[in-house]
Amino acid sequence: MIDEKFDAIVVGAGMAGNAAALTMAQRGMKVLQLERGEYSGSKNVQGAILYADMLEKLIPDFRDDAPLERHLVEQRFWMMDDRSHVGLHYRSEDFNEQSPNRYTIIRAQFDKWFSKKVQEAGAVVLCETTVVELVKDSFGKVIGVRTDRSGGLIRADVVVIAEGVTGLLGTRAGLREIPKPENTALAVKEMHFMPRETIESRFNLKGDEGMVIEAAGTISRGMTGMGFIYSNKECVSIGMGCLVSDFQRTGETPYGLLDAFKRHPSVAPLIEGSEVKEYSAHLIPEGGFKAIPQLYGDGWVVVGDAAQLNNAIHREGSNLAMTSGRIAGEAIFQLRSRREEMTEQNLSLYKEMLDKSFVIKDLKKYKDMPALLHTQSQNFFLTYPQLVSKAMQSFVRVDGTPKVEKEKKTIRSFVNARSWLGLFADGFRLARAWR
Repeated sequence: MIDEKFDAIVVGAGMAGNAAALTMAQRGMKVLQLERGEYSGSKNVQGAILYADMLEKLIPDFRDDAPLERHLVEQRFWMMDDRSHVGLHYRSEDFNEQSPNRYTIIRAQFDKWFSKKVQEAGAVVLCETTVVELVKDSFGKVIGVRTDRSGGLIRADVVVIAEGVTGLLGTRAGLREIPKPENTALAVKEMHFMPRETIESRFNLKGDEGMVIEAAGTISRGMTGMGFIYSNKECVSIGMGCLVSDFQRTGETPYGLLDAFKRHPSVAPLIEGSEVKEYSAHLIPEGGFKAIPQLYGDGWVVVGDAAQLNNAIHREGSNLAMTSGRIAGEAIFQLRSRREEMTEQNLSLYKEMLDKSFVIKDLKKYKDMPALLHTQSQNFFLTYPQLVSKAMQSFVRVDGTPKVEKEKKTIRSFVNARSWLGLFADGFRLARAWR
């Protein structure tokens, strides 16, 4: 297929793969990037949030031509029951800065642009090509890949595995386990199109301002999961995601949860009259720090979602992917500059550098949080949202009932639903996991 040898082969053209390929190509390395989709981004259905700081380290002037949607000036969080929500939101004019910090993007468009930058840096990008296996020498060192195209081995000094959470290349080679259902979320999303002025009116925006709503509560029917609403220029991304293990256990369907979320009294007015033009689904790694596999070996490293590098607590994925890809590229370049072999011992430099970054520090800090939310999902996503809603309604409803009686009724509701000892225990566990 390709007779020449490369300094590095990158498998995958998502955020992590593009970051790794770009980093190495910018430094003069001979890079081949292989993508099984029709083009970079063709399989990426995520309507996502882009964190500018991570991309600036790769492409300082990205704002000049990147397909950005809206810069975010407001973040809302809703705790919901079936008919209401209790909200917390933060909005600041400071986010209308010259170089905004966060943007909404549409991945299919953004990844295609990102891939163009990779090619402009000198990397060879080959799409519609599936890597079927890692090829090893007699000592077990990865020396290249084999694809579904005709021809033999494509050789490289090192292979960067950026195939995403669903990729089978690493698992087939025995480098990592298949992600467990309890460590993986399935999210579904729709794109609701409406006039730009309608979006700005309903979400109280002007110009290219944007906002995000993240919601938890009874909308996930006691399962560990969340809903989200992102405002783009001419469409709204709305979706729901829950753990795969919870879908297996309950028999609930992702599209059923999304349909109920759209019909919720707090959500329906925001998308009324819109035209749905896209429905999609994707898997998200949710295991956190304890689910991270071996990150390097003889002739290979793994980055992004394939490495379970996703901060589920803060809903951050793309920034961890870009950062891990960049750091992998920098580590590989350092070794090549010193003319060192791409052995397991030498490639440990990637992990050493990653450990010093915010990626591992954040994941390690919240290492106990995913397990707590998974095991106490009925409390955090069903019982407590209902109790909070009842307490708030009692507080704001004026009907002649003495406040002292309302306070006693609220306390009884909490005690009847769950003992104070249980509430204290859950709060203590949450505080420890957050610490």
